[in-house]
Amino acid sequence: MTENKVHFERAIFTSWYCSIGDCAYCYMSTQKKLIKDPERARRSEASVLAEAFLCRKLGWKIGFLSSGYGSYTSESILDLVKKIHSIYGDKLWLNVGVLNENTIKKLLPYLIGLCGAVETTNLQLREKVCPNKPLDPIENMFKVCDKYNLKKSMTFIVGLGETINDFESLKNFIIKNKIGKIIFYALNPIKGTVFEKSKGPEIDYYLEWIKKTRQNFPEIEIVAGHWVNRVGYISKMLGFGANNLTKYPTIKLFNSEFSKIIEEEIKKSDKKFVGTLTKVPMIDVDKEIDSLDPLLFNENLKNQMKIKLLQYLKQLNKNKK
Repeated sequence: MTENKVHFERAIFTSWYCSIGDCAYCYMSTQKKLIKDPERARRSEASVLAEAFLCRKLGWKIGFLSSGYGSYTSESILDLVKKIHSIYGDKLWLNVGVLNENTIKKLLPYLIGLCGAVETTNLQLREKVCPNKPLDPIENMFKVCDKYNLKKSMTFIVGLGETINDFESLKNFIIKNKIGKIIFYALNPIKGTVFEKSKGPEIDYYLEWIKKTRQNFPEIEIVAGHWVNRVGYISKMLGFGANNLTKYPTIKLFNSEFSKIIEEEIKKSDKKFVGTLTKVPMIDVDKEIDSLDPLLFNENLKNQMKIKLLQYLKQLNKNKK
């Protein structure tokens, strides 16, 4: 891919519930015993919608809507996707577990594609780190995507215990399932999981996965998830083949030194950053939220969104100088 523009892709996290809840690397595995009702584990609708609105205003792509398995019913995810699509003005990616064909058919008007939370293609390692998340259902969902001309993406976590020799299994998985986009995360140790004392993968090892993927798949879209401790290596990530960036707390650290480094690293790579991590947009909150489709957004929801949006803007301005 020769695109010279770089986007930040923000994953909009919508729920703390996961019906599997035992993946060894995941925060939601630490919450499984604490959550009984999926509905009560969701973020407020107003908060999610205000975040989607902010993504549009700041020029960020919505990487995907993200939740654990079983967080939504077919009807509830459709309602949320309709509203976000209306706000954002573009079709969406979903990473909300394995969806059945009936649900996918309902969502079709609003989707670019579906993301499979693959994480690792080493089958022995999967038995240890995500024993109840087999690949077959994910691959079956990808077959449904083919049926309806939806794009397919996957996540991959570097640092779970695989080695670079496992690249062949990733390569075979991409070819078999015709994956068009891959999101590489570097393991971020979560307190309460077996990885909490891990330092995550070395940067050169992480970069090697990006490099080999680009060499073998010239047309695939690669998104690099870097977290705060790797912002100084973003120009290398882009140089080795990443197209876009993700996995960084853009709202919390807006206009921070880390965000400034990210923008400088993109410049250093001779690419153009679309959007901003440092400049607060001018937003007429009342006017812009009031203009949303009244058939989808009632007055109460709009008022709640205004409150949340003002909270977000306060956070964005915290580091303003």
